[in-house]
Amino acid sequence: METAILVGLQTAKAGLATEETMRELAQLVKTAGAEPAAEVVQKRPAADSAYYVGKGKAEEIAVLAKEIAADCVVFDDELSPVQIRNLEAVTGVRVVDRTALILDIFAGRARTREGKLQVELAQANYLLPRLTGRGEAMSRLGGGIGTRGPGEKKLETDRRVLRERIVDLRRELEEVKKHRSLHRQSRQAIPLPVVTLVGYTNAGKSTLLNALTGAETLVEDKLFATLDPTTRRVRLPGGREFLLTDTVGFIRKLPHHLVAAFRATLEEVLQADLLLHVVDTAHPQAAEQIEAVMDVLRQLAAADRPMLLVFNKLDEPLAKTALPALSRGYPDHVAVSAQNKEGLAELLRKTEALLQHDDCRISLMLPLGRDDLLAIMRRHGKVDSAEYTAGGIDVRATLPRLWAAKISAFLNSPERSAGGDS
Repeated sequence: METAILVGLQTAKAGLATEETMRELAQLVKTAGAEPAAEVVQKRPAADSAYYVGKGKAEEIAVLAKEIAADCVVFDDELSPVQIRNLEAVTGVRVVDRTALILDIFAGRARTREGKLQVELAQANYLLPRLTGRGEAMSRLGGGIGTRGPGEKKLETDRRVLRERIVDLRRELEEVKKHRSLHRQSRQAIPLPVVTLVGYTNAGKSTLLNALTGAETLVEDKLFATLDPTTRRVRLPGGREFLLTDTVGFIRKLPHHLVAAFRATLEEVLQADLLLHVVDTAHPQAAEQIEAVMDVLRQLAAADRPMLLVFNKLDEPLAKTALPALSRGYPDHVAVSAQNKEGLAELLRKTEALLQHDDCRISLMLPLGRDDLLAIMRRHGKVDSAEYTAGGIDVRATLPRLWAAKISAFLNSPERSAGGDS
């Protein structure tokens, strides 16, 4: 197993958050399959433009890396190409920044074609401006006159190939986006409400999805344990159904390359009728994690979607202590333990109430023999009365607006007497 030295910077702006982001960095390193062997945090007003931590501290890290035989040094921020090149020259070991680390984890977690394309696009965009250092290494074929040309040509070739690959990836992702749009249109043909799980990574979204649906989504005590979105049907207490979609977990300092690459997947958030924002209530930085998620939602222009905060992990003692302060200011919230399946009935009740905001009351006459339409209305809404008369079934019901429009359109169509399901 590789060993890594973790390096962070505590500025006046970062304050005490540095301690938490360093703890998170250690989790990321473990998730990537390496072992944190030492930690270095430097206090300074701002990052050094050449070495991030300053040359003196970089030389100290070099000594430490030699003493403990570290394989790499991992920094808690995104580094510039110049900083990476300078740090590798001083330390003599591989330098990895937070962005590259997260991209590496995503590359190992992606399972679907879409997920793999998105990760490769993010990696390509990250790598493109960093080819300079690699190109210099390529140019030093023999050292001296007559050896630079082939290396520089190789560098330009690498850049051109990478740019072409980025264009191809974007084109392929556009095709995936079209397919996703078609799937969404087919879902809207049977208009079930869409509820999307969002939250900080490791907040328990996958555990909650499994608890509500009986799915078998992978659950691990690791960051980004699941990457590709999962959608399942859930039945509400009143008999109605909705589609529940899990999304990739968010994190502080989430690389902008990833937010851009995963925009196609995260569009599910924009299409949701309701967001369930899952919070790890037992986490000491839960309030900061809530804000980090809201920051990503703002980047996606989704912060104004109807939202219910789900304070999870109530089975842990710290959660019950922290809940009163955390939930203050969030009138729409519910407390659950997805692990122990506690509070799920209340979660479904509140979800049902929030989804009913788009309901409308209708009165219509169904043709005799069309009990299948009546069954659909019972499944997706509430039938207040259904009276069988000589002219048909006189129904008064409360339905989601989309279902009301769909059934009304069917009754007004020439095929209304054809029979069968709609």
